[in-house]
Amino acid sequence: MDMKPWLKNYDSGLPRTLQPYPSKTLIDVMQETVKVRPYQTALIYKGTAISYNRLDELSNSFANALISAGVKKGDRVALVMPNIPQFVIAEFGAWKAGAIAACINPLYTEYELTHALNECGAETAVVMTRFYDKVKKVQKQTKVKRVVAANVKEYLPALMRLLFTLLKEKKEGDRIELQAGDVWFQDMLKQGGMGGIPAVEVLPEDKALILFTGGTTGLSKAAVGTHQTLVTSGMQIFAWFGNILKEYEDNFLTALPLFHVFANAGIQPAAFVSRGTMTLVPNARDIPDVMKTIEKTKATFFPSVPTMFNAMLTHPMVTDNKVDLSSIKLCISGASALLQDTKERFEALTNSRIVEGYALTESMMAICCTPVEGAYKVGSIGMPVADVSVRIADVEDGSKSLPLGADHVGEIVISAPQLMEGYWQRPDDTADMLKAGELYTGDLGYMDEDGYIFIVDRKKDVIKVSGFQVWPREVEEVLATHPAVMECSVAGIPDEKTTEAVKAWVVLNEGQSATAQDLQTFCREKLTGYKVPRYIEFRSTLPKSTVGKVLRRELVKEEAEKQK
Repeated sequence: MDMKPWLKNYDSGLPRTLQPYPSKTLIDVMQETVKVRPYQTALIYKGTAISYNRLDELSNSFANALISAGVKKGDRVALVMPNIPQFVIAEFGAWKAGAIAACINPLYTEYELTHALNECGAETAVVMTRFYDKVKKVQKQTKVKRVVAANVKEYLPALMRLLFTLLKEKKEGDRIELQAGDVWFQDMLKQGGMGGIPAVEVLPEDKALILFTGGTTGLSKAAVGTHQTLVTSGMQIFAWFGNILKEYEDNFLTALPLFHVFANAGIQPAAFVSRGTMTLVPNARDIPDVMKTIEKTKATFFPSVPTMFNAMLTHPMVTDNKVDLSSIKLCISGASALLQDTKERFEALTNSRIVEGYALTESMMAICCTPVEGAYKVGSIGMPVADVSVRIADVEDGSKSLPLGADHVGEIVISAPQLMEGYWQRPDDTADMLKAGELYTGDLGYMDEDGYIFIVDRKKDVIKVSGFQVWPREVEEVLATHPAVMECSVAGIPDEKTTEAVKAWVVLNEGQSATAQDLQTFCREKLTGYKVPRYIEFRSTLPKSTVGKVLRRELVKEEAEKQK
């Protein structure tokens, strides 16, 4: 059996391997660009452009200030911010100081934030002003000693900054009074001065990054990646799109949050490795802002998620032809399955190509991706990129690999040079995920004869109805084809007769109607009886993660509360 059937189906001209990978960090990559093109634009934010040279200088200043404040090599610096320039400056500053950047969702509840800060043991937190009070409320329950506050307006153009100060700063919670001992971000930069890069040896094998998992099975865990991890991921992604993306030329629209693996270990490294530009959008849910930013900056690469593509297609700015998105030439969709109709409509709107990708926080963007030029297979997450390998493992005996074909569903197991080192100070949890250098994803799927991978569902989400196994994803895909259904989620709920019953939560398209019986009848035409949802609940929205992935676990949790 061909162990790597996908290699023969790579797009023309793409490398089968990138090994040996250069021994370097993103700090090195940035400084290489500074030497060749110092004024190349690294970041764009609300009309403000920051060059590679300026970003290098600012991050040097922040690094020197961190060191003066007592930050040592290996310390964790928590970044509690959305996509604003201070995030990137602080992250590179932390790296240059030898610290580990712990990226935390600023929308976490106080409980979740406390857990994340304690999980990584950060003593320094850099936080956007809007979330300052939340950090201060939990600080005494954590090891945080120093808080640095960054105001969203600091890098706005002059007129926009003035208007924000007069009209929005107080209303949106960004006008704060610092408590004793805390410091403003801009004052940190002044303290750091222009002393150049710190004399701290930062090696490719050093720990660089902590990203928090989605917490699908409890509280989130802290996955650790190295500096080499980031360079490797960036090179793989840039190479996969090498027939479209070009060095120094492309503008990466970065609306997906930098505290998430997709943006931090994927988009950002690819942008820096390609010497390109990252355009930062602080709120991915602000669809008008996302589209206006694409139009104004002529963004060419748009990493996104299905919910965002759908929201854009139905937005009045698009339906009334009031926005130009024609600069986009490539999109990558992740987090959840992309419907064929959505793909075709968005590609027609922008004259671009959408590919689908798959990765986990723990894989540090060791991705599978559909080819840009090659065959697109509906429902597939594509094939492994250069130097990433996938095998389908027997669910009972993970050391055993299954044959190719849809009849052989097993656990998707990944090997790659950039997998996480492990969970921060959680050796038992690490051992459950990483075995003999392979990452056991917990996702069930199969690989076809061409090396394309198809996800069936999560191993832990399988519904058992009277002994029969039901994959929620299969039911969701059928429901999603009903013309009245906008989005849906399926899970198992307890049932006295059948152990579990299939339940669907459904959001209908605006102006459309359907009854539970209508949808059940529709499903019976395509699904065996025990797979048809016994219960259907109509809702106006479904709970989603920060990257637009429907949170099935939240629906199950709500259902459990109802049954008490």
